[in-house]
Amino acid sequence: MNVAIVKYNAGNIRSVENALRRLGVNPILTDDAECLRKVDKVIFPGQGEAQSAMAYLRERGLDRLIASLRQPVLGICIGQQLLCRHSEEGDTDCIGVFPVDVRRFIPSKHEEKVPAMGWNALSDLKGNLYKGINNGEYVYFVHSFYVPQCEYTIATADYILPYSASLHKDNFYTTQYHPEKSGSVGEKVLRNFLEI
Repeated sequence: MNVAIVKYNAGNIRSVENALRRLGVNPILTDDAECLRKVDKVIFPGQGEAQSAMAYLRERGLDRLIASLRQPVLGICIGQQLLCRHSEEGDTDCIGVFPVDVRRFIPSKHEEKVPAMGWNALSDLKGNLYKGINNGEYVYFVHSFYVPQCEYTIATADYILPYSASLHKDNFYTTQYHPEKSGSVGEKVLRNFLEI
């Protein structure tokens, strides 16, 4: 199976690469349009800031390319947010696969820290990405912005308010959390994606 990781100016791509290698997959790290079109699966990961990430993607035409992909695509962390319509981070227009806007967490109590960082439980799990995974399993998050619950939500997490921990529409799947840093549960999510 050929798996490509989208290469762009976002951090944390190497840890996704290492997680895939542990599953027996040697991914291609690329920003080449032809290569991204031809592979079996595409992973769009990253940590970073929406405005500069989108500027980089637009400069190279990767925003349009990603939206046009027909094979299974997995967006991770900022990859989930950039697949949405718009982000409050830098008032940024994003790729628009999911017609939903990304919001900033607004703490209402002193103990609610932003960014939300650490382990949190998943609930309301749906679909193939969560085959064999139970409600209440914990995964690792680091984020200041969130996707509200919507018709595309296939997993929910709760921090300050309930929000989309994961989305699915057509061939696009996403996780707000980092499966590559989420132990055996994250490994199972990645394995499930590879089997879609």
